[in-house]
Amino acid sequence: MSESFPAAAGARQPREGVRNLPEDISFADGRKKKRSSGIVGLNLLLDGGFPPGTLIMVYGSPVAGIDIAARQFWRGDGGDDGTYLMNDGDPDVGMVNVGDVHPSMYQDWLMGNRMVIDSLSSMVIKYGIDGTLAFLRQAREEIRQTGANIMFLVYTGVHQPMDMTRLMRISDIVIEFTTEVHQAEIERTLAVQKIRKAAAPQRLLPFIITDNGIEASTTSRVV
Repeated sequence: MSESFPAAAGARQPREGVRNLPEDISFADGRKKKRSSGIVGLNLLLDGGFPPGTLIMVYGSPVAGIDIAARQFWRGDGGDDGTYLMNDGDPDVGMVNVGDVHPSMYQDWLMGNRMVIDSLSSMVIKYGIDGTLAFLRQAREEIRQTGANIMFLVYTGVHQPMDMTRLMRISDIVIEFTTEVHQAEIERTLAVQKIRKAAAPQRLLPFIITDNGIEASTTSRVV
């Protein structure tokens, strides 16, 4: 398969706007401010949030809460604009339905500082892993220049192990959501499996799903 997607015919035109919003992402001493994940407990686990300019892979089953986590990241603290591209579900208000848009056009739709692709699994299944990785490389290079973040969702149990490995290797941050049943209770946890150029936390973060979204414990459990 080609390393890039062919141009799409008949794709809708992207909305007008800047590629990312200017914002002060540095402290006075030159350190970069981190961007909130939208989940308080996860921010603590990440020592403040996601470093700007990082590509974030979130994976788990369709009922593990990965889509809820993506929505909370996208909404952020209300201060950042962003884009939520939905290609395999019903988009909420403010999301962009790209179910009929070829991935070669995604770059024209990704704007703001908080960007979500829901889901990358659909892209891999429909267009193949090589073209998907080429798209991610291009997107990663751009956000490294702008300081924005892209989060993409991957479902477990639908991809070849080598495809999952390649997606994890290209990502800057990898977060796994798991669900286990213990007797009559469902236990949900998340784990930060990778942070590029940094040590990943050696702790699991328990969480629950409420009407308000994911609520993670501010204390974590040693792996």
